[in-house]
Amino acid sequence: MPVERSLAATGFNELIHHPSRLAVLAFLSGCVEADFALVRDRCELSDSALSKITRTLEEAGYVGVRKGRVSRKPRTWLYLTAEGADALAAHLDALHAIAADARSAAAQHSEPATEDAADRPR
Repeated sequence: MPVERSLAATGFNELIHHPSRLAVLAFLSGCVEADFALVRDRCELSDSALSKITRTLEEAGYVGVRKGRVSRKPRTWLYLTAEGADALAAHLDALHAIAADARSAAAQHSEPATEDAADRPR
């Protein structure tokens, strides 16, 4: 079975996997909603990078955006949608499964431990 097909079957999500998008979704998973500036600062992104990420995740249905004002200043809040939470959980489960499968495969094909092997750093 091709790797791409097997990855997709596990819940691996190419859209979420990008480190910046993953960081934004992970951060939002711990909030009811968060101010755009807070997400930008905590995820160490520029305004333009976070805007682009937000647009991409919003189009996928993973992130919601609420706009408003605080003391006449425009503000934007981001929140993780139910669909986004499910996709993030599935992606994280897939990453765990991929790592577990790799460890299992390595254990099946590894050589028995010898004194020399035991001295090697891991």
